[in-house]
Amino acid sequence: CTTCQKARAFLDAKGVAYDVRDIKLDNPTAEELRSWHQRSGLPLKRFFNTSGQLYRAMELTKKLPELSEDEQYRLLATDGMLVKRPLLVAEEFVLVGFREAEWDK
Repeated sequence: CTTCQKARAFLDAKGVAYDVRDIKLDNPTAEELRSWHQRSGLPLKRFFNTSGQLYRAMELTKKLPELSEDEQYRLLATDGMLVKRPLLVAEEFVLVGFREAEWDK
């Protein structure tokens, strides 16, 4: 996506080494998502691509409040298109979505 391209250009300009993982093709597991969520300090809902077609087609705005965290992790793990991108995953933190000021810190 264009946001992912902006994030990659930002990291390249800063000289940051990174590995690219296409989560549309290589879905994160529920365990990975749980670990990333815990390191992010964000609400789990922030990991959902709420502007995506699949999210809207599945009417997740209505369904998410009824799902447990475990169910939400399993749901996210079913399709990479449900996951908000880009994700910057490091050992000590996880950033969700590209906000230049946040990534710059």
